Amino acid sequence: MTTSNTSQAFVWVWLPQQSAPVVAGKIELVNGKFHFVYGRSYLQRENAIALSPFELPLQKGTFEPAGMNIIHSCLRDAAPDAWGRRVIGYKYPDLEANELDYMLLSSSQRIGALDFQQNNEHYQSRTKITPSLQQLLQAAKSVEKREPLPAELDNALLHGTSVGGARPKALIEDGDQHFIAKFSASTDYYDIVKTEFIAMRLAALVSLNVAEVHLQQVMGKDVLLVKRFDRGKKQSRRLMLSGLSLLQLNEMEARYASYQDLADIIRRHFNNPKETLKELYKRIVFNILIGNTDDHARNHAAFWDGQSLKLTPAYDICPQLRTGQEATQAMVLNGESGNYSTLKNALSICKTYALKQEEAKQIIEHQVSIIKTHWETICAEAQLGEIERQRLWGTAILNPYCFTE
Repeated sequence: MTTSNTSQAFVWVWLPQQSAPVVAGKIELVNGKFHFVYGRSYLQRENAIALSPFELPLQKGTFEPAGMNIIHSCLRDAAPDAWGRRVIGYKYPDLEANELDYMLLSSSQRIGALDFQQNNEHYQSRTKITPSLQQLLQAAKSVEKREPLPAELDNALLHGTSVGGARPKALIEDGDQHFIAKFSASTDYYDIVKTEFIAMRLAALVSLNVAEVHLQQVMGKDVLLVKRFDRGKKQSRRLMLSGLSLLQLNEMEARYASYQDLADIIRRHFNNPKETLKELYKRIVFNILIGNTDDHARNHAAFWDGQSLKLTPAYDICPQLRTGQEATQAMVLNGESGNYSTLKNALSICKTYALKQEEAKQIIEHQVSIIKTHWETICAEAQLGEIERQRLWGTAILNPYCFTE
């Protein structure tokens, strides 16, 4: 196996409302940690913004990752996650990659407004041709099965390298529209693609601010298209910070991420904190009601424009099948019953989100009513079979445990 020799990379950023990126600074590997420094010319720009108001304030000097972090979380946000790293490992099986390799070998169409280059003078995108959904699906299947990839699918493979999460997915464009395409996996034991579509559609119906979704069939397989909200007009991009980055935690510390800490950050730093806290509370309630226990900190994010933070639309909402009743949320609730996924526990924390008990109860009652009213209609829209509906209803969706007193 070849050990990586990559020790530095330049960070390019799309500033707000701009159609082309500029160099923000440099990452350099020093004694096992990736240090960051802003470029002198970037600091002199009138429209320069901090890449993170918490970790990388806009100032001179070298920034070293704090605590257990080996790289700043706001930079790690733009790097590939489990699936992207699996794809890169498939394409470069002899490379023992480090964080910079993952950044430099992945697609330039990554989430947010950052990209990484070895050159600080001329920006060159690593993603030029948009493959078809069929090609993307074929490439993902080859990676899963560890089969040789036909040469014509090599470009398609790149489109799956810069997306977060552990499941097969890719980035696609359709004119000015940008989507994340999510595919089924060979290890799926229930229809996750259709289930996520249903959850996202129900989330919109209960009035959550949620990403737009579409369901398509390609080669007899379901594909979920999630409309990207980090892309603007005329090739502009929106800088984003994950919940993990806002909390300045890394993956090893993710279990310490709590909704209470995120709420504290919202109160101190976000635009319109009262409405944002209410939106976050509604998402907590919805996750409990539909059995989404995968609500970890990377599945929350905020837009950052250099002046203020704003919660992004909700994404990655997918019910998780479970055999028993008892469940807990991935992010800590800090309720009277600890982290247990019950509505009573959610009611006990409503003050944290600037809500009175009666307001919180109305939110819960509204969501329960909408889910019950529209469940069958949305399942029919997704063409989810009766057996799959029965498996979800009462196990993930409105599991009796969530109503435990």
